[in-house]
Amino acid sequence: MTALTYSDYLNIDALLSLQETRSPDTASRAVIHAEHFFMVTHQSCELWLKQVTMDLEAAADAMTPPCDDGDEELALEFLQRSAELLRVLHDQVVALEKLPLRHFAEFRPLLDGASGGQSAQFRLLAQLLGGRREGRLYQAFERLAKHKGMKVAEVCALGPRAGILNRIAESLLDIANGYWRWKVTHLALVSRMLGNRKGTGGSAGVDFLARRVVLPFPQLRQLRGEVHETLAAERAATGRGR
Repeated sequence: MTALTYSDYLNIDALLSLQETRSPDTASRAVIHAEHFFMVTHQSCELWLKQVTMDLEAAADAMTPPCDDGDEELALEFLQRSAELLRVLHDQVVALEKLPLRHFAEFRPLLDGASGGQSAQFRLLAQLLGGRREGRLYQAFERLAKHKGMKVAEVCALGPRAGILNRIAESLLDIANGYWRWKVTHLALVSRMLGNRKGTGGSAGVDFLARRVVLPFPQLRQLRGEVHETLAAERAATGRGR
């Protein structure tokens, strides 16, 4: 029996054959390499999105009652990993800043109607995180807090004294901030590359993307903000009483 190899386990041959650039053979090597770079970056993003959405769905499942301490710790692991992977996605966008504009302009017409806005995995991520309304992930956290006999406002007020619930809340905020930073960086990149031109999918381009940049978990952030305001008022009152 032949031993399993690294290449076989990861299907390396198939993976490395997926970059089918559309630049003609008459294009310069620099343009072909630029399109290859563009394609690899977006394919990598889709792979990381697959992992992030898988982990966030698993976190939501683990927070859904009935659950025990082991489930809660597992949910936290999934959330912390997702927060880190959103940093990876952000860095993918930063890497794209090394795509020369003159080369992008040459192969961009070959994209036809293809657009990142058509990504099914990105839409799934948006559903999990929510935007101006709370998504599945936050709703699962609310149910978990209720299962533990608390409201999210109490978790925020207690801070570290809320134990695992506080750590989950902090991870949710890390995810929200990572998502926001990723989307803002992407918006800046598109603005630099396209200016006021329309997107390849027929959208309004930068204006369309700007409207979709939202910071998830608005209720959690509001509750946290109210706690900070209360603490600041208490410190001020204590200072006046001295």
